[in-house]
Amino acid sequence: MSSENHELIIIGAGPAGLTAAIYAARAELSPLMIEGYQSGGQLMLTSDVENFPGFAKGINGPDLIKETREQALRFGTKILSEDVTKADFSQRPFKIEVGEKVFYANSVIISTGASARWLNLESEQALIGRGVSSCATCDGAFFKDKEVVVVGGGDSAMEEANFLTKFASKVTLINRSENFRASKIMLTKARENPKIEIITNAIIEKVLGVEEKKVSGVEIKDVKTGDLNKLDCSGLFIAIGHIPNVSLFDGQIEVDENKYIITKPKSTATNIKGVFACGDVQDSIFRQAITAAGTGCMSAMEAERYLTHK
Repeated sequence: MSSENHELIIIGAGPAGLTAAIYAARAELSPLMIEGYQSGGQLMLTSDVENFPGFAKGINGPDLIKETREQALRFGTKILSEDVTKADFSQRPFKIEVGEKVFYANSVIISTGASARWLNLESEQALIGRGVSSCATCDGAFFKDKEVVVVGGGDSAMEEANFLTKFASKVTLINRSENFRASKIMLTKARENPKIEIITNAIIEKVLGVEEKKVSGVEIKDVKTGDLNKLDCSGLFIAIGHIPNVSLFDGQIEVDENKYIITKPKSTATNIKGVFACGDVQDSIFRQAITAAGTGCMSAMEAERYLTHK
């Protein structure tokens, strides 16, 4: 079993981790980034990014990750394209295992992100980035004067639906029951919006448009009667929550009730001294590439200060 020692290890390579790598490398910390087999985060599922500063004509999500990754490499970041299998923060230096390889680090930045909850339909998965989205803020502007569907019954779904009315001609909100998890004020706001229609006791059976490679509608099933109906739309927004990728750190890192890593106010520091968290793994509110990059910058600067004064 081989082992290596590093000042800083970054786990995860979305916009947060990559930005942390750029700052850490420029600070001459020689960071090791363990990006995993599925690197890049949720941007890898985004066809067009128009709200990231510096790209006046927009940029493809995977291309943005590629450019940022090359920038991190240019400053000396070492990148390992494998998955971390175990993280041990009970000892110092911290111990990170990647299969048979063992790495030790004086500081660790966690940037493993969060995964959107999907309906897990084959047709849905085939059309992600082609009309199927999990982020209205990211993709809403692409549906100007078009009809869209939002799935979900919580505050996030209400917020997404209301936001989409700025662009869409009509928003249909679908919830699997008559009961909503959303707060009363958010539900009332959605119900009173003239551009939102709410359908209850219904689920999506199929997303239409796979052959054309863009969403053309959805097939809805009434959960009480079993009846199927077709609803034309150009976009489908899944708003049933996100799952922070924190299973590696169970029992070690403090998380909130929704499993997001808790960081100290105005900081990316976790409950373990020398371990920092950035991006969607600790951000349940904004979940944007630019805010993730911002916290990535913060975590690298804090790691540098920690390593300098520890």
